[in-house]
Amino acid sequence: MSVGATWSGLRALHNRINASLERALQRQFHFGMSEFTALCALADAPEGELRMQELTEVVGLNQSSVSRLVARLEQSGLTGREVCETDRRGVYSCITDAGRDVYADALSFYEKTLAGIFDEVEADAELGPLLKKIRD
Repeated sequence: MSVGATWSGLRALHNRINASLERALQRQFHFGMSEFTALCALADAPEGELRMQELTEVVGLNQSSVSRLVARLEQSGLTGREVCETDRRGVYSCITDAGRDVYADALSFYEKTLAGIFDEVEADAELGPLLKKIRD
C-alpha cells in the first residue's frame, strides 16, 4: 500500500469514527466531540482549569469558536470562567462539580461507544485491517 493510500485510509477511518462518536455524544449528552474534548482537557488539568488559549490549542478550534463552545458549557453549568489574578487579561475556563459528573458519565459512554465502533470497523474489509494494525 502506498503512503498516499495509507494516509487516505487513516483519514477515512478517523472521519468514520469521529462522526459516529459525534452522533452518539449528541444523542446522549446533547454535546459533541469538541465539548467532550474540552471537558476532558479541563478534567485532566491541574485544578481543573485552563487558560482560554490553552483550551483553544487542545480543542483545535479557533479562539472565537472556543469562546462560543465555553459559553455553551457555561450555560449548561458544566464550566465557569475566572479572571487570572496575576494577569487581568487572562481568562480561565474551569470545570464545575456538575461538569466533572457529566464528564465521568460521558467518558464511560465514550469508551463503550468507541469499543463498539472499533468492532464494527474491524468487520469492514477495507478499514478493518488498518484499524487492526493500529491497535496491535
